[in-house]
Amino acid sequence: MAKSAFFSVLLGTLFVLGLAIAPAHAQATRTWISGVGDDANPCSRTAPCKTFAGAISKTAAGGEIDALDPGGFGAVTITKAITFDGGGGQVASILVAGTNGINISAASTDTIIIRNMRLNGIVQAGSPGLTGIAINTAAKVVVEKCEIFGFQNAAIQVSVSTGTFALKVQESTLNNNGGGITSKPSGGATVNASIERTHADGNTGGGVRVDGTGGGSSNVAITDSTISNNGGNALNAVSGPSGNVKVDLTRVVLANNTGNALQSSNSTGGTSTVTVGQSMLSNNGTAWAIVSTGQLLSYGNNQVTGPVGTGPTAGGIQPQ
Repeated sequence: MAKSAFFSVLLGTLFVLGLAIAPAHAQATRTWISGVGDDANPCSRTAPCKTFAGAISKTAAGGEIDALDPGGFGAVTITKAITFDGGGGQVASILVAGTNGINISAASTDTIIIRNMRLNGIVQAGSPGLTGIAINTAAKVVVEKCEIFGFQNAAIQVSVSTGTFALKVQESTLNNNGGGITSKPSGGATVNASIERTHADGNTGGGVRVDGTGGGSSNVAITDSTISNNGGNALNAVSGPSGNVKVDLTRVVLANNTGNALQSSNSTGGTSTVTVGQSMLSNNGTAWAIVSTGQLLSYGNNQVTGPVGTGPTAGGIQPQ
């Protein structure tokens, strides 16, 4: 009896210890952060973490990190499928100097969703942030209802090098950066991007750049958006020797940009095609420019004011 009782107590003790240890290694599918949290916490709703970097290690792949209240939650590198949600009506922010706000280096099968966030690169600082969201590898990234401002390079930069990648930007504001959105894949990669109800305005180096010179191709659709008050070109589409670019714009306002509202440029071996319809090209440096054998095509239902554009008639656009 004594031996049996001993083994019963021993097994019970091991079971209790197992229960105590297991949760420390488990990853939750939903975790929480707070301006008054602590990264030593388990990131539960009642014991939230302090930063995205602290919470992501405790969140399972495909899970979600939610902000409980306003706060600055720090730069982060994303290496797995995840959703960041700053919370409706709240102010979840990332404020950085001298680095990127969010780096995405996930698997080629991973989907990343970034929603309800403010990213501030404090461009007037001595060492401003570099890029708001820098995308290196993933299957798909969705940027929804975000404000990205004050970054030295770009608000969003896509630099994938393999496979086919999808970008969706919707209901977001990209202001006061070195550039709005840049797509520059390399190594034969393809970017398929959709930009909807988004404002790429007031960026010093232009609004949207679709760049094939790295050796990748991009297909971009922009609808119900504004690309205005930028330095340089509002939209700059440039192909590379082995990288084709295609951009379609519908119901887009391109106004008061210091350069061209639209520019389409071809390099030897690649093609650049821009189509525009139901859009306004107002008071830009020039409405459009066609470089080399670039194609710039109008559906014939646009409103064009201010200086019109230049370029060969073969790829010409009618000012209407």
